[in-house]
Amino acid sequence: MEKQFIAVIIIFILIAVTVVIFLVKALLKNMEKYRAALETVNNLEQLNARMRSQRHDYINQMQVIYGLLELEEYDEALDYLKPIFTDMMKVGKALKTKIPAVNALLMAKMQTAEKQNIDMYVEVKSNLENIGVEGWELCKVMSNIIDNSIAASLQSEYESRKVYIEISESIDSYIIRIGNNGPVLTADDKKIIFKSGYSTKKEPGHGEGLAIVMNILKKYNAKIKVDSSDKETFFEIEFVKKGDGLL
Repeated sequence: MEKQFIAVIIIFILIAVTVVIFLVKALLKNMEKYRAALETVNNLEQLNARMRSQRHDYINQMQVIYGLLELEEYDEALDYLKPIFTDMMKVGKALKTKIPAVNALLMAKMQTAEKQNIDMYVEVKSNLENIGVEGWELCKVMSNIIDNSIAASLQSEYESRKVYIEISESIDSYIIRIGNNGPVLTADDKKIIFKSGYSTKKEPGHGEGLAIVMNILKKYNAKIKVDSSDKETFFEIEFVKKGDGLL
């Protein structure tokens, strides 16, 4: 009788532990979604503030340009217009997908790059309408790789630091390419770059970003390849189209 009682207790404990593990995993997943959602909200607020600022300044800027043209100061007008046009183009490039979280992310990363004197080139050739990936997970993938590219470009031997982002699609796939002109990744680096703990940074708290990327890509059966040379390093992600996403 005592043995049966002990067996029941053990079974009860095992069930309780299993339930606790399940609840903890669910909680961690919800926390991850919450953090991603919070980051998206912050990015959207920054994008909204940038657009409001542009609208507010538009009339004043046009008045200045009109005044310069009236004075026939054409070179001055052109010089004044160039940074305004560049700023407007940056926002325009970030608003081409059908996923607001991605648009906000691109805008936020462009601002981050600008503050660090990095030239970021963004080219969006697909609106990603039917990509079939949760917005917060797609942003997590892109954000981690963009952050790594920004960090790598800061270590570049070239005078001009560059980061490239290209979003496109083929007949059967959505393709996201993110690159930089930082240090070359060796063959050994490529073998371990997506493993937990790998990082080129010496500070603690790094080394999980690309491992998270790989876990999300596996969930969606997506592919990623890395090409690296002395001049550039590119990460290319491919999401296969499904259902309505097929052309």
